[in-house]
Amino acid sequence: MSASELPRNPGGPLDLDVVRAIRVNKSAAERRSATIPTRRTVKKQWQAAWLLKAITLMDLTTLSGDDTASNVRRLCAKARRPLRDDLIDALGVAELNITVGAVCVYHQWVATAVEALEGSGIPVAAVSTGFPAGLSPFKQRVEEIHESVKAGAKEIDIVITRRHVLTGDWQALYDEVKAFREACGEAHLKAILATGELATLTNVARASWVAMQAGADFIKTSTGKEGTNATLPFSLVMTRQIREYERATGYKVGYKPAGGIRTAKQALEYLMLMKEELGDRWLQPDLFRFGASSLLTDIERQLEHHVTGRYAAAHRHPMP
Repeated sequence: MSASELPRNPGGPLDLDVVRAIRVNKSAAERRSATIPTRRTVKKQWQAAWLLKAITLMDLTTLSGDDTASNVRRLCAKARRPLRDDLIDALGVAELNITVGAVCVYHQWVATAVEALEGSGIPVAAVSTGFPAGLSPFKQRVEEIHESVKAGAKEIDIVITRRHVLTGDWQALYDEVKAFREACGEAHLKAILATGELATLTNVARASWVAMQAGADFIKTSTGKEGTNATLPFSLVMTRQIREYERATGYKVGYKPAGGIRTAKQALEYLMLMKEELGDRWLQPDLFRFGASSLLTDIERQLEHHVTGRYAAAHRHPMP
């Protein structure tokens, strides 16, 4: 089933009884997460295949204060052609036309990215709603979504108000995400929970459930700007809520770990987690994305090692 055929999560009424009943055993979650890097090992051509898959699941991202139009255009060129031609030929994957899952930028650069990606089929994602803190006035955050959609963004990465989670005001969180979903219209909404700032794994699980009940198309760990970003325990908790939500409603919700995922080894660990906890269907870009900027460089280095037997210097795989 393609992304266009997958029914969107419409959300539903907030069920506080379900939310308050959610509990996470921290020790058990951490023990299970610790087994993920040790349970499976992929080598040689199988590792290369998994890493090529990881490229297609990336939201190639630039969220720096010194972004310029030329930087964004170079990022989009990299998104169109993430691997050097000689590696593509050596791996025999030219016919696959490998591209990244999306390009993620601030609102200011949405139109630039849309123009640079025209005809590629690669969507533009905009971080929105007062990213990264989410503390700007509510009307302003909603208007920011409208403007990014108008500029051509097909995906909107919103940030929640953390205090709603920390104070247990689930109704306020639900109302906020629901309003953001309505503002997105046809654009897909990714709800950033800022998991490193939510204090407990139980809070992460409850926030995940509320965001999905409010209609989020994806739930996402982090902005990448927090002290603690994506981790395997956070991801385990969130993916299990996605699994339970599908069982309860029949709707599939996507997952996006972001922040701190820099190596090919880490990417493989997250792919293994998705395969084991949610199944192969969540290894497609309409249901799984990496929020990444430097990850692609390490994956390219690993693929060059597969082809040549040597590790290349990072400058042979430059990012914009």
